[in-house]
Amino acid sequence: MNAQDSNTTAPRVALIGFGEAGSFFARAGGWAGHASGWDLLPDRRAAMADCQVEAGSDAAAALSGAELVLSLVTADQALKAAQDYAPSLPKGALFCDMNSVAPGTKQAAAKAVEAAGGHYVDVAVMAPADKSLAVPLLIAGAQAAEAEAMLRALGFTNTRIVGSEIGQASAIKLCRSVMVKGLEALTAEMVFAANKAGVLGEVLASLDASEKQIGWTTRADYNLDRMLIHGQRRSAEMAEAARMLRDLGIDPLMTDNTVSRQQALGQLGISPPPDGLAAKLTAINDRTASGGEESEA
Repeated sequence: MNAQDSNTTAPRVALIGFGEAGSFFARAGGWAGHASGWDLLPDRRAAMADCQVEAGSDAAAALSGAELVLSLVTADQALKAAQDYAPSLPKGALFCDMNSVAPGTKQAAAKAVEAAGGHYVDVAVMAPADKSLAVPLLIAGAQAAEAEAMLRALGFTNTRIVGSEIGQASAIKLCRSVMVKGLEALTAEMVFAANKAGVLGEVLASLDASEKQIGWTTRADYNLDRMLIHGQRRSAEMAEAARMLRDLGIDPLMTDNTVSRQQALGQLGISPPPDGLAAKLTAINDRTASGGEESEA
């Protein structure tokens, strides 16, 4: 189903949070006339018109009449958003929490939404939002089937129900994130050390010799790029992953430090990052020399 076809059957949708994901989804969806939104940041509310989303004067106005709500805030604000905005949900509305947070966080958010008369749905976004409506979505909860039908009516094409319990979709996402974001953080530590020791080329070549799917220069460049751009958001996600591990009785030794590494690079404010691994390492060194937080590059 393309965006134009979905307009005839799409539900009234409200977006809570209008950062990268919200703008990608709305622009691709063509939801003019049946989409509203709210974000705490005025510049993001101003950007909604370009994506055919009507900015609400406040959260309650944005949620008024919504059949489906997409919560797309940062991980550290996900529970607060659910608790703060649940009283404004129309009765029976589906609240799709698409944030990368621990199962326990989603279960707490679900209590607030259900107590207010809404229906909470656990949705995990399994790839970067720039894939727009083709991004893989995992869906869990008692209303998973209804939510999947509405999401497809909005134009999302890659959806899958993974369970009836809140937290099942987020557990899949965060267990995967322990590896993906952790590998990024380990990559950063490795290239910082090798660069300072003057052996970066040899180390990367050695890694290439043992694994040929993608060259390590390319991989290291990509991993640093993701962390410089998204490190602060990813650190919040990984803090939730650490919470999940603790809830499971696992000491998150590596994950706790991944939080720190992701945050340290993200808060340097190197945006957009320069092209190429050498240029990124130089930019990180220059920024830290001028008072930034990261100091190992």
